[in-house]
Amino acid sequence: MLALALLAPAGASAAEVQDPMDRLRERPAERLGATKAAPSNPNVLRVATRPAPDATAAPAESAAKSAARAAPPKPRAKPRDAGEGHPGHWGYEGAGGPAQWAAMRPEFATCGSGQRQSPIDLRDGIRVELEPVQFGYKASGFRVIDTGHTVQVNVDGGNTIEVMGRRYELQQFHFHRPSEERIDGRVFDMSAHPVHKDAEGRPAVIAVLLDGGSAQPLVQSIWNNLPLEKGDEVPARGTIDLNALLPAERGYFTYMGSLTTPPCSEGVLWMVMKQPVTVSPEQIAIFSRLYPMNARPIQSVSGRLIKESH
Repeated sequence: MLALALLAPAGASAAEVQDPMDRLRERPAERLGATKAAPSNPNVLRVATRPAPDATAAPAESAAKSAARAAPPKPRAKPRDAGEGHPGHWGYEGAGGPAQWAAMRPEFATCGSGQRQSPIDLRDGIRVELEPVQFGYKASGFRVIDTGHTVQVNVDGGNTIEVMGRRYELQQFHFHRPSEERIDGRVFDMSAHPVHKDAEGRPAVIAVLLDGGSAQPLVQSIWNNLPLEKGDEVPARGTIDLNALLPAERGYFTYMGSLTTPPCSEGVLWMVMKQPVTVSPEQIAIFSRLYPMNARPIQSVSGRLIKESH
């Protein structure tokens, strides 16, 4: 110790005079401390430690997924029928019956407000010399359609009538049960309505009254071609000649009226054949299976002139 003290420079303190071995022992400790205190290297990527999952959440999530897989699929929405619940779906009874037609759509308003509506009870007509209707019907191809309101027959072109100086072309004809028209209060089993239009679009309708009796061949041809589904239009086998549906006696009543179905448009020339045509009870029953009743109630005459041929 004396030798070390002698080697130390004069004026050095006791702290400055240190055992070399102690100094060697301090250096590793200093280096270790420097490492701990050193700032982090910004170029070193550090990964954050993810917290441990909640032990209670995993079973709940798994149960929810299992329940979703086990749940039955939601049923598809049923396609809506074209007429189902529709405010303008008219018919002959209930909420869509004739008393409600005028309120269903604005374009049906004439069904309630019109003053020349059809059908009417034909009575007190004035007997005059009416020119005969010139029927230009011929054998033609035809198609039968169940419209949902009646059985309608669409006929190939070229079928016409001429009356009161005008020529009208047949558009279609259809059936009602019972007859919409009455003669002196009498109602008939059915009626057929051939509908025509002239070149200016003015309508003219012939009403043929059908009453129970012998079978009618033309009606049977139509029934033979009835479609299986409503709305289907079936091209028929063979042809029909609408002359076969007309009575032998062609006398008629005439008046100005309307369509008997919505929109009940007025300005329709009506010609109602005075003599009925017979159809068999079986033929009536076939139509009744489809439409037991599709006739509009009788409307007020409202002072209209009714003409009757001799």
